[in-house]
Amino acid sequence: MYIGVDYYPEHWPEERWSTDARLMQEAGFNVVRLGEFDWVNMEPEDGVFTFAKWDRALAALAERGLSAILCTPTAVMPAWVAHKHPETLALQKDGTRLTWGVRKNNCFSSGTYRFLSQRITRAMAEHFADTPNVIGWQTDNEFGNPFCYCASCRADFQHWLRRKYETLDELNRAWGTHFWGHRIQSWEEITIPDDATSHNPSACLDWQRHFSWMNVRFQHEQVEILRAGCPRHFITHNFMGLFPELDYYDLAKDLDVVSWDNYPVWGAPEVRYDSSMAADLMRGLLARNFWIMEQTAGPGGWGAYGRNPRPGELRNVCYQQLAHGADAQVWFRWRTCTAGREQYWHGLLGHDGRALRRYQEAAQTAGEYRTLEKALAGTTVKADVAILYDYDSLWAVRIQPGYGGNDYTTAVRRFYRALFRAGVNVDLIPPTADFSLYKAVFAPDLCVLPDALAEHLAAYVKRGGVLLSDCRTGVKDATGLCHERTLPGLLAPVFGIEIQEYDAVPGNVTHAISGRAPIAGSFNATLSTDWVIPGTAEVLASYQDWHLQAYAAVTRNRCGDGWGYYVGTVAKEDAFYDAVVAAVLASAAVQALVTPPAGVEVSRRQGPKADLLFLINHTEEPKAVTVPAGKTELLSGKKTRRELLLERFGVAVIQL
Repeated sequence: MYIGVDYYPEHWPEERWSTDARLMQEAGFNVVRLGEFDWVNMEPEDGVFTFAKWDRALAALAERGLSAILCTPTAVMPAWVAHKHPETLALQKDGTRLTWGVRKNNCFSSGTYRFLSQRITRAMAEHFADTPNVIGWQTDNEFGNPFCYCASCRADFQHWLRRKYETLDELNRAWGTHFWGHRIQSWEEITIPDDATSHNPSACLDWQRHFSWMNVRFQHEQVEILRAGCPRHFITHNFMGLFPELDYYDLAKDLDVVSWDNYPVWGAPEVRYDSSMAADLMRGLLARNFWIMEQTAGPGGWGAYGRNPRPGELRNVCYQQLAHGADAQVWFRWRTCTAGREQYWHGLLGHDGRALRRYQEAAQTAGEYRTLEKALAGTTVKADVAILYDYDSLWAVRIQPGYGGNDYTTAVRRFYRALFRAGVNVDLIPPTADFSLYKAVFAPDLCVLPDALAEHLAAYVKRGGVLLSDCRTGVKDATGLCHERTLPGLLAPVFGIEIQEYDAVPGNVTHAISGRAPIAGSFNATLSTDWVIPGTAEVLASYQDWHLQAYAAVTRNRCGDGWGYYVGTVAKEDAFYDAVVAAVLASAAVQALVTPPAGVEVSRRQGPKADLLFLINHTEEPKAVTVPAGKTELLSGKKTRRELLLERFGVAVIQL
């Protein structure tokens, strides 16, 4: 396993480097990530490259057996680039350029910036290709910003649309430009839709896709150079989990491994649902294990610092990611910086550079990982359940939520968290995935439903799969136009229902829901109600208000050899989603090995030679968990009894 830190030798005197490398080695670390913000020192003036200082830094690390991941430093342009080529700075909506002095301020369509980025990447690749301890590359840093509205981006958008649609007739059809008389008669007339709340929603959707594509193109240009110059090195990028601006499936295609940056410690200690969900999405991007390239190491913050991780919490954060498929973990950062905007973003070491509590906890974690290394080899998370995570639907819902308060990721969270509480492994997968690998697929808020995807889902159910969808499913086609069909469109036979009408629920209003087994209980509908008319479907929950009594809130339908579940509302209670998920799992014959108590997470990694059960206590209270008896708990070496006690922030790894 690779375990280490993000290190900035350029921030510290050279005489300190050997001390840092020694402390890293003593902690059990074996890798560092470097260089993502040091373009100016590698190319201090246009076309003049100097890497001598970096050679010395890498040599100091190599002396202590530390491998290195180098970054292309294109997330922060040197001042000379902005001064000499002001067009490389992104143009804001108000027509002004971003002011140089922050990071991520470049225009991704700028030919000049793309040329300069390729040039520094090529110079680095040529220089470090044979440096013995360099093992891989990270492209740029946290792709995703900024949006730019310059003439170059507009022209790029026009060319992208021309390649996609080929003719103006097809563009006009796809965008529905007959509305408001917005028919486009030349490619040059196309503008950037800079307000997603009022512009044509289909144009807004394509603009978002184009922005994502520009980031993918920018990375691809670097990847081509790195592959040619450093064929022995792997290539990764540090994604940002649930970040919504890019299609991460597309961004991941060029990479050998996905990495991501995990910062879950902010408010009071809580169950880290989103870190779990983000990890499952990161694993799903390439359908393989991932790295953590930035792991929280202390209080975070730019202007004001946040909460300090409590004793045992840094270790707990790490084990959650290990349980979900992390094969490497790198803490951000090694030492808290004394200058710049991130003076309050703390590392394992403080400003004083002393190896204190957080360092010791990281060293403990690294030591434990070494004891687990052989058991972990070749293992990954194997899930019988998947959630379809679709960026087109995410963007379409953000452009036009449909009902007030609708948010795609929040809709996914409702079902993900219930599956988490049920103790079931989950894969987050793209619409192009092979659904037959799963016993159950959840497809919440699937607003954009092209016919091919609907047919793919229907075939999955007919062959024995269990599918759940909910309100706003199947509203739009791939271009963002509403289907000319009664909802849920092509999936109507799967769910055995028809939705002729639907209703937004004001924020201060709820509608009563009454469920029968397996969703027995009383619940409250919020935000939106689909007036579901059951055909062949069985009604599992009904509305109770007088005007809704004729309609179903939750249905289940037999379709071929499988089942289709439809949830026609947003319920207020977690217990509602727990009950719905339990019903789906029962239909799919999926049973958790361990049903965790509140606040405890269960995950399982399996491989040809090992089957590992992870238990993680996210609370500050001891938790008793019923587990298989007579197995070895690998951290303690003890045999399990029927009940295992997890201390506050405690973890256990059981060899099944």
